[in-house]
Amino acid sequence: MIALLQQGVHNYVPRIPIGGWVSDFVNYITDNFSGFFDGLSTILGGLVGAFDFVLNILPPWAMVLIFMAIALWLGGWRVMLLTLIGFGLILGMNLWDDAMTTLALVIASTAVALLIGIPVGILSAQYRTVETIVRPILDFMQTLPAFVYLVPAIILLGLGNAPGLLSVVIFAMPPAVRLTLLGLQQVPKETIEAAKAFGSTRWQTLVKVELPQAFTTIMAGVNQVIMLALSMVVIAALIGAGGLGTVVYKGLSTLDVGTSFEGGLGIVIIAIILDRITRNIGRGRQKPGGKGGLA
Repeated sequence: MIALLQQGVHNYVPRIPIGGWVSDFVNYITDNFSGFFDGLSTILGGLVGAFDFVLNILPPWAMVLIFMAIALWLGGWRVMLLTLIGFGLILGMNLWDDAMTTLALVIASTAVALLIGIPVGILSAQYRTVETIVRPILDFMQTLPAFVYLVPAIILLGLGNAPGLLSVVIFAMPPAVRLTLLGLQQVPKETIEAAKAFGSTRWQTLVKVELPQAFTTIMAGVNQVIMLALSMVVIAALIGAGGLGTVVYKGLSTLDVGTSFEGGLGIVIIAIILDRITRNIGRGRQKPGGKGGLA
């Protein structure tokens, strides 16, 4: 009886060919906008290549010194020491070139994600309609399995750094939007009203009052974008992005535990160093005497 009811319900529910519609849409934009996507592929691939070139322009020991100086300035001596040990370990594992390729992909994808995500977060905080439209899109971006959008990314942009960067941006950008929106919504209304009472325009209130007040929360979003970008480098390696993700993938494909572990350890080292630096930037802003402390 139950089987008959199930069969009856099944017969009354028509097949909805969503997959076919998506395939037709991808085929349409591939046929009609191939020039645009070729240019986009060149720009995105060139962006990663530019960062990769800069990171490899000096000998490894010189770059380690530069990273240590940046870590000392932004994070303090403990982060500087962590940077020395971490990059020394990467050099010892002979993974420097792969680590710099991964770092270039992470920097490029984080820059693109923040350039899009923070303005969208600000617009969402300013206009309720934008927030209503953006929230389900962010839910879709965060919950859709990464392998689903790798296929259209390869069809539209080919193999290499460009589809890798695009897939990383899709996966990593939502925290930038959400935490920018959250930070701006947490600014006390009394503070905003006081700024308006002193004659501040909407732009002045945003730039001089709201964004500085929300800075710590926005930096938490930056931190999350970097961490999610690093978590995607292995999947991006499957479509030719290179770097430490390729080392991990090679280890998996040949069942070489040691190679796979070394690649994964390199990703963890970069993640810890970037996490400590971005966290200290946010904490320094919170402290009255810290770098860039609030007046």
